[in-house]
Amino acid sequence: MNHIVLVHPAIPQNTGNTMRTCVATHSKLHIIKPMGFSLDDKHMKRAGLDYIKDLQMQIYENWEEFTSLNQGDYHFFTRYSKLCYSEQSYVSSQDQYLIFGHEHDGIPHDILKEHLDECVRIPMDGNARSLNLSNCVAIGIYEALRQQDFPQLSKV
Repeated sequence: MNHIVLVHPAIPQNTGNTMRTCVATHSKLHIIKPMGFSLDDKHMKRAGLDYIKDLQMQIYENWEEFTSLNQGDYHFFTRYSKLCYSEQSYVSSQDQYLIFGHEHDGIPHDILKEHLDECVRIPMDGNARSLNLSNCVAIGIYEALRQQDFPQLSKV
């Protein structure tokens, strides 16, 4: 199974959009607190639309709780990696966890330093500051699904 992990998300619309992507790709969403909004936020609900009722989601108090309950292959999306996300393999018998950080600061450095060999980046122009979080999630999960030959999605 594929999993999307948001570490300390701050913008409700990004989380709502990510919820829709998770439902569309049969991926479980994991949110690690603190969050910069309430799950009852109207902007998040609007972005998530009616997809939220079909969402598999779990919320954790901190990174330690998350790692104690979830085993598999971790892939940390960060600007600090030299490995392009499309050069990483997302195919294995283990669950795949695509991990994304806070919209302003990314994944906390104390987490990244323990997982340097598991980091990937999405290339972009050096003059651009960042990409939208929910867009990054979509890029990452669809690359994983492409490599896995879209196992859980119907072919159209």
